[in-house]
Amino acid sequence: MSTRTFRVTVRGVFAGLSAEQRAELLARAPEHDVLRAAFTPEGHLSYDLAARSAFTFRFQDTGEEEEDILAATERAEEAARTWLAERGYAHNNLRSSAEDLSQAPLGKRQRRAAAQKNA
Repeated sequence: MSTRTFRVTVRGVFAGLSAEQRAELLARAPEHDVLRAAFTPEGHLSYDLAARSAFTFRFQDTGEEEEDILAATERAEEAARTWLAERGYAHNNLRSSAEDLSQAPLGKRQRRAAAQKNA
């Protein structure tokens, strides 16, 4: 059986940030810039408080079965909640989406490489 790679995105909105919390997030904004976003096992947080109070965590996880994506999604949501709670950041509208990369359609270059490999 092959290992499946899952990408889980957890989105939400910061709620009721104090002036101190907002200043802390703004000071750390460069490391959480959306242009540096990546799917990682520990999760990567991105936000742009200047634009809006929304945030996105990106997680990468693995599993053996198609159904393992549900457990991966639960782990990602719990990790996001824990990160926010440890820092005292209230939030609203936490929601997630997940993708099994083994089910993702191939891009143009991937199709071409596969065709050349099979030729």
